Amino acid sequence: MSEKWTIEYYRTASGRAPVEKFVENLTTNAQIKISDALDLIKEFGTSLGLPHVKKVTKTPLWELRTLGQDNIRIFYVAKTGSTFLLLHGVQKKKQKTDKKEIETALKRLAEYQIRSKS
Repeated sequence: MSEKWTIEYYRTASGRAPVEKFVENLTTNAQIKISDALDLIKEFGTSLGLPHVKKVTKTPLWELRTLGQDNIRIFYVAKTGSTFLLLHGVQKKKQKTDKKEIETALKRLAEYQIRSKS
């Protein structure tokens, strides 16, 4: 069996971890669902598919999905070295994910990439 993937939380330049904070503020039930979903992507990596993960069209992003009453999305990318970088979390209220949520994840990815080079 191949090696397990690891999870890295995006951190701002000041050290804040917005995805961790987002998850901490969810209900206990929602936190359990997120934990279970993270366990799945750590186990199956990029081979995990629907309904747990879905590619965000026309972006490098993927979304980790929890369904049901909570309907949570965590946007992430796969990095080299079997690591997923969690960029942004949102609780969906509508059928379609709001573009500003995707833009937030993309801005964080761009900032992360700039800081990684220096």
